[in-house]
Amino acid sequence: MNRQIKQENKDGGNREKIIVRTSVIGIVANVFLAAFKAVVGIISNSIAIVLDAVNNISDALSSLITIIGTKLAAKEPDKNHPFGYGRIEYLSAMIISLIVFYAGITSFIESVKKIIHPETPEYTTTSLIIVAVAVLVKILLGRYVQSVGNRVNSDSLVNSGKDALLDSIISASTLLAAAIYLIFGISLEAWLGAIISLIIIKSGYEMLKDTISQILGERNDPELARNIKKTVVSFPGVNGAYDLVLNNYGPDAWNGSIHIEVPDTYSADQLDQLIREIQLKVYNEHHVVLTAIGVYSINTKDQEAIEIEKKVRKIVFSHENVRQMHGFYLMKDRKTMRFDLVISFDAADRKAEFDEVISDVQKAFPDYKLQAALDTDYSEV
Repeated sequence: MNRQIKQENKDGGNREKIIVRTSVIGIVANVFLAAFKAVVGIISNSIAIVLDAVNNISDALSSLITIIGTKLAAKEPDKNHPFGYGRIEYLSAMIISLIVFYAGITSFIESVKKIIHPETPEYTTTSLIIVAVAVLVKILLGRYVQSVGNRVNSDSLVNSGKDALLDSIISASTLLAAAIYLIFGISLEAWLGAIISLIIIKSGYEMLKDTISQILGERNDPELARNIKKTVVSFPGVNGAYDLVLNNYGPDAWNGSIHIEVPDTYSADQLDQLIREIQLKVYNEHHVVLTAIGVYSINTKDQEAIEIEKKVRKIVFSHENVRQMHGFYLMKDRKTMRFDLVISFDAADRKAEFDEVISDVQKAFPDYKLQAALDTDYSEV
């Protein structure tokens, strides 16, 4: 396990280098584009092109924030933060979202001002060629940054790539406005600027909503949860896998816990070996560290206990909102049976339905003491 973690840390270092290199490319490209557009915008008296230049500066700032966030997130775990600093990447993605959102608001305000107090633009062939080249560069840059972000699972890069593609739309709109003005003598720059600003605001809001959701903590990824459970139950002797809880401490940084059902004949050394093998395989295949694996024992030596479990299951699943029953174990000498129930969130009152199920089981087995718990399946809620 330690060797695998070291290799993962090495891969994480490569990921950091890729993010930093991509961000540096973004900074250089955006600074040059901003300089050219600022000159063109001032010379041609075009508010749209000037705002476009300002957008490029904000993109360069976004790339700088991505670099800083990635560097900080790569810090080694310490006493105060034993799970590392990976979530800083979510904070940097949130800052970039705020920059996009703010850029949209400011550009909308400037566009409205120009609608109220219009100015006549003066386009030149050179300025339009520069803007056209900028459109192409932004499209290529946006697609590249976003693809790298998806490949290395970096929300900051993905957001920067989306922002760059939005900027290419802005630049393209200035060309459209220029064409309309040159052909028909109608200046629509400010109106197009206002419409595009609203698109940017919407994009910034959606980015911000997504990153805040990640910071708050989202439910387990259902596909990842299903795959982990499939891996766990692939081991001989593991009858079921339940209660999977996953915690995310940054992109690709997961740990969690799970319960397994095993025969009541397993000895401590068998369980120890089984648990270690499960942890290693889950880490190798899914890059998730299972910090804890709880054990439910199941009756295998007493045929009467096995038959009672079947009867209990029939009673339990006669209720439509019961999704799972697990951890069942019968102790005849103590007249006790224990199990956990997962009641669907579709139930009008989960606790009331749980109580109803337990009441039905108790009526069927009045001589037994029930130790039942209302459980939640965090991977499928």
